Amino acid sequence: MSDLETMPGHLIRRLQQISVARFTSRMTEAGIDLTAVQYAALLTLRDHPGLDQQTLAGMIAYDRVTIGGVIDRLVQKGLVDREVSPADRRARVLMLSDQGRSVLDAASPWVDKVQDDLICHLTAEERDIFLTILQKTTQAGNEMSRAPLRRTVKA
Repeated sequence: MSDLETMPGHLIRRLQQISVARFTSRMTEAGIDLTAVQYAALLTLRDHPGLDQQTLAGMIAYDRVTIGGVIDRLVQKGLVDREVSPADRRARVLMLSDQGRSVLDAASPWVDKVQDDLICHLTAEERDIFLTILQKTTQAGNEMSRAPLRRTVKA
């Protein structure tokens, strides 16, 4: 019989719960209506304007089916604009709106606080080790995910 407290999967799930709770708490504290996935989408659109939904989903490792709801909410909030693609009139591309840029700028320092909340109990050396192992494990398991990370933008 296994002890939950020594099972990596259980501990990773718990850390995810803690991360989401801290993100939600910090955004509430800041008075910003934003989820972690919405933040990831805004940040990615800032850095890569004009993505389609499918490419955005891959770049934030999010399920392609459910990204539509995330984008719909960002559009409803006025944070993202959908525009007709100049390359394909049937397709839509996503652009960060001016309001989206403002919200992203306001949220970023709070997101930094979340990161610190999660690892503040670690020494500097432990933080480096933890992040190295976390990155290595996440990269190694990428293709096992239902929504693997896709770093590249479609040409």
